[in-house]
Amino acid sequence: MPQHLILAVDDDQHITEIIEFALKAAGFAVITAAAGQEALDKFRQHAPALVVLDVNLPDRDGLWVCQKIRETSQTPILFLSARDEEVDRVMGLTIGGDDYVTKPFSPRELTARVQAILRRGAQAVAAPAVAAAPPQAAADTQIVSGRLRLEPESFAAFWDNEPVELTATEFQLLKTMAARPGRVFTRDELLDLVYKDTVVSDRTIDSHILHIRKKFGRKGGKDVIQTQHGIGYKYTKIDE
Repeated sequence: MPQHLILAVDDDQHITEIIEFALKAAGFAVITAAAGQEALDKFRQHAPALVVLDVNLPDRDGLWVCQKIRETSQTPILFLSARDEEVDRVMGLTIGGDDYVTKPFSPRELTARVQAILRRGAQAVAAPAVAAAPPQAAADTQIVSGRLRLEPESFAAFWDNEPVELTATEFQLLKTMAARPGRVFTRDELLDLVYKDTVVSDRTIDSHILHIRKKFGRKGGKDVIQTQHGIGYKYTKIDE
């Protein structure tokens, strides 16, 4: 596996040193930033594979940084958040974050989260160029259901043939449900399928679903995922 570059952003030097040490020990390359604008500048300069981003920063907060990154990139973002900042954590996931870790955190857990996110999005982050497949072979890799089309090999999503930009986590969630239209998935099932051995709150799934709906809503597909109250979520094929 090629060495991934991680951008770690926190204004506490002690925390950035812990993050840097843990990630380097796991085989990652790491660059750091201590403020929002500095983080954005380094992101644009170095194009990291993933950003570990603190919510509270001295100039521009992490939510602002996330929004600016999402204007041009779907690079995974892992938020760091204090335990008493639940609103910020949920907001971070809603505007495009892939996961969050609460402070104080275990360096081992942080590393596991980073590895899990990169495994889910490896093809979307840095997929090598491949020769064009024959038309029939390409069609076989797609999921087409009503007005929705998903291309798993390129992590591309379309609604009425209009592209919809999804993070790797959002794509995996939608692909899981679209492969079985009408089947209700509980939050626990979706957590197990997408996060596997990583422990996260079921609120994380709610935030990702909300974000998927907003993105498709801008294309006229706001009901792409429906809520089954008291159980979970499902995808229902929409032809009109």
